[in-house]
Amino acid sequence: MFKSIASAGIFLLLFLGIHFQSNAQIKIARINIEGNVKTKSQIILRELPYSVGSVISKDSLSILNTIAKNQLINTSLFLDATITTNYDDSTNIGIQIQVSERWYLFPIPYFRWVDRNFNEWWSTQHHSLDRVNYGLNFKQANASGNNDKLVIGLITGYTQQAVVKYQFPYIDKKMRFGLGMGWQYYSQKELNYTTRFDKQVFTKTVQPIQSGYRANLNVLYRPNLFERHILQIGFGNANITDSGLIAQPKYFPNYQPSFSYIDVSAAFTKTRFDYNPYPTHGSSHEYSIYQRFSGGNNLTSFQLRDVIAHKINKANTLWFESNMQAKLMPNQNYIDRKLVGYGTMQLNGFDYYVIDGNAAGIFKAEWHHLLTSFTVPKYSGIGLIDQITKRLPTIKYNFWLKAFTNVGYVYSEHPSNTSKLSNTLLKTFGVGLDIISVYDLVIKIDYSVNQLGDKGVYLHGGINF
Repeated sequence: MFKSIASAGIFLLLFLGIHFQSNAQIKIARINIEGNVKTKSQIILRELPYSVGSVISKDSLSILNTIAKNQLINTSLFLDATITTNYDDSTNIGIQIQVSERWYLFPIPYFRWVDRNFNEWWSTQHHSLDRVNYGLNFKQANASGNNDKLVIGLITGYTQQAVVKYQFPYIDKKMRFGLGMGWQYYSQKELNYTTRFDKQVFTKTVQPIQSGYRANLNVLYRPNLFERHILQIGFGNANITDSGLIAQPKYFPNYQPSFSYIDVSAAFTKTRFDYNPYPTHGSSHEYSIYQRFSGGNNLTSFQLRDVIAHKINKANTLWFESNMQAKLMPNQNYIDRKLVGYGTMQLNGFDYYVIDGNAAGIFKAEWHHLLTSFTVPKYSGIGLIDQITKRLPTIKYNFWLKAFTNVGYVYSEHPSNTSKLSNTLLKTFGVGLDIISVYDLVIKIDYSVNQLGDKGVYLHGGINF
């Protein structure tokens, strides 16, 4: 009897000892960073879920290190980040961070179609070079080592365009407030003046038919790792020629050839993904309100977008998106009625269509399966080639197979007589192959079928410089 009681007591003590040990508190005594040639150390420290002096449970260390790695990769500053832990004793540890920086300077030639997507340009517009913008786009990411971004663009071709943008993420000691500004001028010889049969219709002239400019200033507030609040104030002017006004008298909200405005927008985002360009786990919530002021031609717009990625296992992920937008318009002018097919309001399989209206909702569900991965060999054994490739990043490709379905609805108070897609349930489904690689390269090759019976292969994506 005594032996049984003693054995039970020893077992209980061992169990409690293991439990207390697993929940033991440890202190982060130091954080060492290597590999940040240009990036300031405080930018890296800002992305960590702990700091020097933090006391955390031993059980949470692995999870916190994973969060730290994800946050560093999602800055788009690094090709890779490795985080290891060194124990000084049972209660004090050191964190070792090794990062591999990206290339930050890209004075690259600019060549891009002006249509809403590649498929529209390639098929509907017959990949005409007349509908291409080209020029020089100077991008300097991490310009001062503080994750600030500078863009200077001089574009010609379809659109004559000049762009200057600068975004500084932190202007205070606590690194919570950021500031950004931008200016853009454009003119072009073609005008999308109406929508017919749910497709854009253009008119083209010898001289520019539309022009305008826009300037803006924004303030960013980031209270923690995952949340951001953005307030932006802008002003601008847009013009069309008399021929443009004749083609569409209700093009601008004031029904005049020139339109000036001031606008204010506020947005809240909470993003917690393992990898922002192609999440397999986590969620994102984006809520925004836009208010334009222009005499009696004001516009109020609301948008709510939620994305959830649920990892079933290492090779399988479920992905859901809901996206809703509503507009309060004083009249039924053309530019304010543009809705699905623009911005983030996209439906797979409806790449060649746009749907005008007052409000819309979209829901997407996808299943993703990791088909295979491989890393491109860096060294070939050929001296000259190896001297070049050793300076290049290691390139790894992930191939994801997916199946998806989309449903949506666009409410139009005054639908066009030719519209088949407004005020009706929209449905599409398909399969696809996604290719993911270095520098946030995401290429999506989809085969979709929509409710109209349209079938086709569509290409989306690109690379993030």
